[in-house]
Amino acid sequence: MGVLVVNSLGASVAGAVEARRGEFGTLADGRKVESVELANAKGMSVRILALGGVIQELKAPDRNGKSADVVLGYATAQQYVDQPQYFGATVGRYANRIAAGKFSLDGKQYQLETNDGPNHLHGGKRGFDKVLWKIESVSAGSPAKAVLTYASADGEGGYPGKLQVTATYTLNDKNELSIEYRATTDKPTIVNITNHSYFNLAGEAAPTDVFGHRLTLFASKYTPVNATLIPTGERRAVAGTAFDFTKPHTIGERVRDGRDEQLRIGRGYDHNYIVDGEAGKLRPAARVEEPTSGRVLELLQDAPGVQFYSGNFLDATSTGKSQRVYRQGDGFCLEPQVFPDSPNRSDFPNARLNPGQTYVNTMVLRFSAAP
Repeated sequence: MGVLVVNSLGASVAGAVEARRGEFGTLADGRKVESVELANAKGMSVRILALGGVIQELKAPDRNGKSADVVLGYATAQQYVDQPQYFGATVGRYANRIAAGKFSLDGKQYQLETNDGPNHLHGGKRGFDKVLWKIESVSAGSPAKAVLTYASADGEGGYPGKLQVTATYTLNDKNELSIEYRATTDKPTIVNITNHSYFNLAGEAAPTDVFGHRLTLFASKYTPVNATLIPTGERRAVAGTAFDFTKPHTIGERVRDGRDEQLRIGRGYDHNYIVDGEAGKLRPAARVEEPTSGRVLELLQDAPGVQFYSGNFLDATSTGKSQRVYRQGDGFCLEPQVFPDSPNRSDFPNARLNPGQTYVNTMVLRFSAAP
């Protein structure tokens, strides 16, 4: 029997997923940060902030039915501004790296900020993770849904075209959280938007890193990088390497294998995997199991690549929601995307968006528990 909820219009909805709209606090400049909470009767809930479209909290049940928050994040809105780590954020216009912050469209070269060594990362110093989105609508039901929108002005961050962006978060009663990003433009531009949640399936408050999590990636190839983490252009088979997760391996099993130059460059895993199957169709990309709690996360996506990041640059400068200092390996990220530096490589999936077209990136986070 489902819970009885009241949706945003005041109507009773039996057997549905609950949806609440509220406030998460105020920024130092006086701006209020709205939030949305979606919760089902199966022990799963998610809190989304208007600031950066951030997934601030995501609770999922373990094998005993006990729910815990499984994403890293901050307790206050201002911390997301003062100590940006992309925790749970919507990142764009272009997630991941662009070499030297440069790309060309129709013969014109554009220069973006270089905020990651010599390269551009996650939209620059004021990407989508640092702006206030508008909570367009919130609806309870089966499933429940929150729709956020943001209008990125022509020239914002150095990108051409006015970009209208929609982020839709949907929670059903099967413990599946779907995130869909859509965008349209009035000029040719480049787009790559994704979610940057850091997961620890033992629980954000648990005194353990993620190196014991068992990871499967449905990807037989990945894109090696140069010294500044820009893909070299090679599509390298994972077979026989420390990057082979086609069968389950713990994240920590080979993360410090200094014989692999790619692990030395990334200080661990910070690489784009080419997801098997046809891009544009929803298909399995990853499965992660945390043995102690039994929590399982399955990722389905329609994007061509997924960035697997093992939390290598967490350096104890951030204190999380549970007053826990986040250190290297305390969270992992799986970021569905087109490939890094695609605008500069014609042989990579196309990141160009023209007027009249709609950019779509859909991902499903499916939670369950192993016996």
